[in-house]
Amino acid sequence: MKIFVDWKQTFLLWQYRHPKNHIMFRGLPSPVAHTLFLPLCFRHRNRYRPKCTNREMGLENSISQGKTHVSFRLCKVSSHTTELLEIRSKNPTLYVLLIPGNPGVVTFYKDFLESLYDLFGGSASVTAIGHISHTKKNWEHGRLFSLQEQIEHKIDFIKYELQSIKIPIILVGHSIGSYISIETFRRSTEKVIYCIALYPFLALNPESSEQSYIRKITASPILCAIFGSVVAFLGLLPRWASRFIVIKSLGKSWSDTAVEAACTHLLKYHTVRNIFFLAMTEFKKLTETPDWAFMREKQGQIAFLFGMDDHWGPLSMYEEISRQVPDVALSIEREGHLHSFCCSEAGSLWVAQHVASLIKSQTSSSSQSGISFKQTSTLNGNNQFVDMHAQ
Repeated sequence: MKIFVDWKQTFLLWQYRHPKNHIMFRGLPSPVAHTLFLPLCFRHRNRYRPKCTNREMGLENSISQGKTHVSFRLCKVSSHTTELLEIRSKNPTLYVLLIPGNPGVVTFYKDFLESLYDLFGGSASVTAIGHISHTKKNWEHGRLFSLQEQIEHKIDFIKYELQSIKIPIILVGHSIGSYISIETFRRSTEKVIYCIALYPFLALNPESSEQSYIRKITASPILCAIFGSVVAFLGLLPRWASRFIVIKSLGKSWSDTAVEAACTHLLKYHTVRNIFFLAMTEFKKLTETPDWAFMREKQGQIAFLFGMDDHWGPLSMYEEISRQVPDVALSIEREGHLHSFCCSEAGSLWVAQHVASLIKSQTSSSSQSGISFKQTSTLNGNNQFVDMHAQ
């Protein structure tokens, strides 16, 4: 049974613990808490060169001794204030850009980014870019943004913010962020050399009753507004109270980093409405057949990681990809981590090790040397993923 900050899994845990309660998101102990983690939205966009502030804000969560600290900053991309979480290398040989799932709150990925940076030994810069209006402050004044607009937002970030970068760019997408990453890769092939899709949400799963249920909810503006208002009320409570609600709702499986991210970003009306709206546009768009032609064309530059029990990225999709794109790198994670891997320290570390291993293999096979990885016993001995199409 899984939970996820990527709205999609949060309702499951609560249903598992309280099978008689079928209200809204079953990942939480009440219909109010359920709405803390759902999907996103749509609107017009204007193209502007991004202007990023130089101010760096430290995160409140403590980090393990020896880990490199992430920095949080704001950046203007296509006129939209965007949250970035990053660690810059002094002499990078690679630039890794993480595109989150839904919610697209970058602070959920703090542990993952720090682990990934350390695994590269400081030879790669790592950045997570948040979705528009999945932010702590209501920078967009209530506007809603669609899946397509979030894709354009990421393309603009690479086109303008990263235009001067001469080193290879690698995209790492999580859940719906995998779909966004592949679409971004398709339109940025001159700068991006590799794309990794983690627990990918690429098409609707007709066998998932949870998806059907959420789809109906996100299609109702009234329900979305009601839940957004209730969650906003929770956000007005003292921090200790909201933190208590999040912890009780999600259990002890979430890390302090994830709990803090939920308290600071998800208990906001504008965030919840954008999460729902994005989900609605996801469901509409993902009725289409994936772009198999592009994946076959770039099959040596794309890799997928699936989970064993993930209705957003089911093993049926794993099998379909293996049929449609037979030479692409496909792996199955068998360690028992959740779709919401970034919400636990163990999940963040394991996935970071897997991503580092994939990149090392890819850059080695592409004759792009000079990347240093820290080896660990866990990565070398205990990562029990199945690589069906190792390159």
